Amino acid sequence: MKKRAAVLMSLATVLSATVAAAVPPAGASPVPKAEALAWKSCATARYPTLQCATLGVPLDHAQPAGRLITLALTRVPHTGKTFRGPLLVNPGGPGGSGRTLAGFVASALPKAVAESYDVIGFDPRGVGQSQPALNCGQGHFAPVRPDSVPLTAADEQANLDRAAAFARGCQEKHGDVLPYIGTVSAARDMDLVRRALGAERISYFGYSYGTFLGAVYARLYPERVQRLVLDSVVDPGGVWYEDNLAQDLAFDARHKSFLAWVAKYDDRYGLGTDPAAVERAWYRMRTALRGEPAGGKVGPSELEDTYLPGGYFNGYWPNLAEAFSAYVRDRDSKPLVAAYERFGAVDPAAGNSYSVYSAVQCRDSAWPRKWSEWRRDMWRTHAKAPFMTWNNAWYNAPCAFWHTASLELPDVTNTELPPALLLQATEDAATPYSGAVAMRQRLAGSALVVEEGGGNHGISLSGNACLDRHLVAYLTDGTVPRAAAAATREADAHYGAREAAPVDATCPAQPEPKPAPATRAATPASHGTALHGLLGFRG
Repeated sequence: MKKRAAVLMSLATVLSATVAAAVPPAGASPVPKAEALAWKSCATARYPTLQCATLGVPLDHAQPAGRLITLALTRVPHTGKTFRGPLLVNPGGPGGSGRTLAGFVASALPKAVAESYDVIGFDPRGVGQSQPALNCGQGHFAPVRPDSVPLTAADEQANLDRAAAFARGCQEKHGDVLPYIGTVSAARDMDLVRRALGAERISYFGYSYGTFLGAVYARLYPERVQRLVLDSVVDPGGVWYEDNLAQDLAFDARHKSFLAWVAKYDDRYGLGTDPAAVERAWYRMRTALRGEPAGGKVGPSELEDTYLPGGYFNGYWPNLAEAFSAYVRDRDSKPLVAAYERFGAVDPAAGNSYSVYSAVQCRDSAWPRKWSEWRRDMWRTHAKAPFMTWNNAWYNAPCAFWHTASLELPDVTNTELPPALLLQATEDAATPYSGAVAMRQRLAGSALVVEEGGGNHGISLSGNACLDRHLVAYLTDGTVPRAAAAATREADAHYGAREAAPVDATCPAQPEPKPAPATRAATPASHGTALHGLLGFRG
């Protein structure tokens, strides 16, 4: 998940430094040219036209003649007579691989739109097939971990030791690379991708953390942006410590929505019709797992990991409800273990994404270095939002021990862009609604399209025809909706927004899921499940 306590630095100072560093000095090695990209087929059954290439970029953009690292790229080339240029896509994270996302976006967009772009996916520096790929150590999330809620000093110390060991392992394995992993470096890489593609301007489509990456790119290179789509928008004013605290509140609210959904279908799950009673049953389950982890794998921390994805996508609710019901009603832990293995267990390959997540978050901004400050903030937030506060804290706790000094990021406020399109669900937990409001205020001329009542994360190209109409119109000719000046939506103060939020268009949320058929607990495949398999969770 996200965020921290850095204050954004003054524009004059930051941009003079960052933009100067982004431009190679006289006499430096030339930036890679378009012919440097040797595209080769890497087709799959699902994406038969997908192509792959690699691009060398400077490890240190201030030293373009120095050490090079490699970015892994994919492309679905345009096939139409109209060519609108490259459309770079990013799934978030940070640490999410974007190579497969190119195929998804190209296949999910209407053909007339997709065939007019070269859809470009990329693994940001340190991620996936880009080299060097970070991996700070295996086993960090191996079950059974100490209880995330530090009810004893021993639990707290065990979790602190884990976080410090992870930070130390990163430094030992990747200390030469960590000073150059961060959002600004990734944004500069994107401009070298643009140059290698031979494009004067690019369009960009980012989800989740990818919205912040896109906004930073646009701040550094506003003249290079043709279209800018930001879906499920990061609050640029809270990067990253404060944004994580806001997430804790929002995930708790979304978890309560799940429990209310379970109560609505009491005839199926048998846990009661009162959401408060269902919530108490869930926390009783959590307490029981502290004493006896299910299958020797699922303790309280793993339980939270298992139910966290339900905060991102309600398509998972039927599976999660089945496991919850089986454990509480039938004392059957097998469905819970299966749900953990499907939703919560960390694949060994995910060590890369978590390592990059930590490297970017810890490098991007200043986190508290005194654990007493974390402890105070987490207990205060836990009192209001017990579902994920401490789990989220330990996920980010390596930043309290990080060995690389933090940066001060540029303010993304921008008056030089063409209109940007922002898409946001009102009940999104990972990137709460107030973040989209804040971003809209910073991007002059941008338009905000709201999925009213929606709670999923990553909402376009997931089956909501209303949202997709706005996306398609924008990618076709730059059209954005414009509401009357008086049209506003009162932002929910629970998520920190204190003033009316201008909204340019609203779309109804998609219907909530129904319980799975009694003979089959698996959730049917859909655009939503396909997309959410590609998005970088926690960001």
